[in-house]
Amino acid sequence: MVRQGFGALLDAQTDMQVVGSAEDGSAVVDLVRRTAPDVILMDIRMPGLNGLDATRAVFSMPGDHPRIVMLTTFDADEYVFSALRAGASGFLLKDATAEDLITAVRVVAGGDSLLAPSVTRRLIAEYVAGPSVVKDTAVLGQLTDREIDVMRLVAKGHANAEVAQQLFLAEQTVKTHVSRILSKLGLRDRTQIVVAAYESGLVVAGS
Repeated sequence: MVRQGFGALLDAQTDMQVVGSAEDGSAVVDLVRRTAPDVILMDIRMPGLNGLDATRAVFSMPGDHPRIVMLTTFDADEYVFSALRAGASGFLLKDATAEDLITAVRVVAGGDSLLAPSVTRRLIAEYVAGPSVVKDTAVLGQLTDREIDVMRLVAKGHANAEVAQQLFLAEQTVKTHVSRILSKLGLRDRTQIVVAAYESGLVVAGS
């Protein structure tokens, strides 16, 4: 019922077309091969192949990859951090409004990350602060001091204009720094910058 409701809502939008629906991760992977979607709403917890493993499977395929938004109940998932690290563009709460759902699809289809700082940073921080995650500080050695400054502020949820204001830079300069961070660290988008910042220890829980 939930899948059908989501599908009907999105299919009713003039700029969207739902090309498939799947009840488990294995079916998702098969659908991606057959339909080459632009965006996937991926449930983290599914029978059989879960959303994390399905995400990894999708990104292991050759060629261009769809944008993936993870659906979560928020407090359920140590998987969220790993899903973002695997390449997901963000996540959406299962109790999100219809407007939020539609906006999420448009945002990631347009190439941006679904990065809600107040929720994303809390979730990532709680998970990375746990004993199971080993901080990888080596990645910071690839960045200049200014890039590290930019990365820290992006990870704290600041938009480019806010980063520019705090660092006394032009907004275009901040965009250039963000692009270089993505390139040097092999990251896909701003969401993965947040993950990498916590993973490296650059930003810590509660900071």
